[in-house]
Amino acid sequence: MKSVLNEIIEKHRSDEKACSDAISKEITSSSTKEDRRSFLKKTALGGISLAAFMGMNIENTVAQTTSRVQRNSSPSDLKITDMRVAVIRASGRNPIIRIDTNQGIYGYGEVRDGADERYALMLKSRILGLNPCNVEQLWKIIYQFGGHGRQAGGVCAVEMALWDLCGKAWNVPAWQLLGGRYRDRIRLYADTPSIINPEKFAEVLKLRMEQGFTWLKMDLMLEMIRKEPGAIVNSEFWENIPGGLNQYNLGDYSNYGNALHPFTQVQLTDKGIDLLAGYVETARKICGTEIPLAADHFGHFDYNNMIRLGKALEKYRLAFLEDMVAWFYTDQWKRITEALETPTCTGEDIFALNGFRELIDKRAVDIIHPDIATSGGLLETKKIGDYAEENGIAMALHMAGSPITLMASVHCAAATQNFLACEHHSVDLPWYEDLVVMTGNQPMITNGFANVPLDSPGLGIELNEDEVRRRLIPDLPYGYFEPTPEWDQRRSHDRIWS
Repeated sequence: MKSVLNEIIEKHRSDEKACSDAISKEITSSSTKEDRRSFLKKTALGGISLAAFMGMNIENTVAQTTSRVQRNSSPSDLKITDMRVAVIRASGRNPIIRIDTNQGIYGYGEVRDGADERYALMLKSRILGLNPCNVEQLWKIIYQFGGHGRQAGGVCAVEMALWDLCGKAWNVPAWQLLGGRYRDRIRLYADTPSIINPEKFAEVLKLRMEQGFTWLKMDLMLEMIRKEPGAIVNSEFWENIPGGLNQYNLGDYSNYGNALHPFTQVQLTDKGIDLLAGYVETARKICGTEIPLAADHFGHFDYNNMIRLGKALEKYRLAFLEDMVAWFYTDQWKRITEALETPTCTGEDIFALNGFRELIDKRAVDIIHPDIATSGGLLETKKIGDYAEENGIAMALHMAGSPITLMASVHCAAATQNFLACEHHSVDLPWYEDLVVMTGNQPMITNGFANVPLDSPGLGIELNEDEVRRRLIPDLPYGYFEPTPEWDQRRSHDRIWS
């Protein structure tokens, strides 16, 4: 054993000399910046010579020679030097940010799907020069620029990138920085978009099960029945407006897509309810009763009709009914929840714990459903989950982003006890997982479960540059993480109190 250790020590002595020579050369170079020179000097002073290990016992020597100490980082001296962006089209419009530091370590985050990268870029001037490892402090600096829905996209993207960066600096996974993990794999629920043809819908559900998913979600929309005579009351008025009954048609503020649930006066007839229930029955026949099946995207009609529909679906024992009315109608949610035996669920558009607090305090829903790219990022979402847990409410995670948001969600889910399942919205994109390279020993997903990175720091991923470049949205000024000096200067006094 002693001879083996001598060989190890001799090899490391040679490696350390080569490293020391390179550091000395860079320190004395006139082109080396002062902060880099200071960092290199501290690294040289703080290094441990393996030759000195011969005074240790064998157990300590082995522990030291096999430890995974991050030798290229001095976390206390880290400073943010830049923020850059690359906007791709994956599950939708997906802006990816990269935060750089004075030590060459960087972190990736993602602005919420469908949101504007400028939500993040305007925060650059607020965090330049600060230590990225002070994650909560930086989050409090930028918190005021968050908001519900996509408006929180910038704050959340920065927070994701900070945890990725901090984990790399300390050489630990993000879940460890959140307090440790409850699980080694994360159950995913596969979203299944609305398919009006029942046969094709059945084919997709079968495929999801063959792919190993053990939790499914289906769209159950007015779009499915809007052409059926006698299925909907008051649909013709909205059909005559461009966009019809498309709840995501956001162009005209007087159209159906922008009309809140109580203000459309669209109603379901008994025939309409039977038709929608028929889709659920088809799904249940395919997947059986063992697999949880949730429903989403009903349309914009009031809570009375939601209760009528919910009662008709109770015999199918759905996992949850999601976003039946807007999240801020807390009292309406409470009426729906009390009227139905099927669990209710909302939260993908709510920012921060304070946004969830009333829903949780009033037990207005059975399951909270934050999206980590809106709810505040990893730590704030864990706080939301912990608060819900104290009140006997479970948490599922909404996720319609790139693998960066998915892996950020995986770390948060691993660290939160009351977690149920996380959405995977891009199951049908064959190149989705190719956007990143896993830095640990496990693939991203195995048989419908995301693997929690156990042996890689930060979020556990690096970008696959070639694939990301292929997916870049053209004609944007950012390209593939091009410089963004126009966002360096802060021009406002941000403090919100006197």
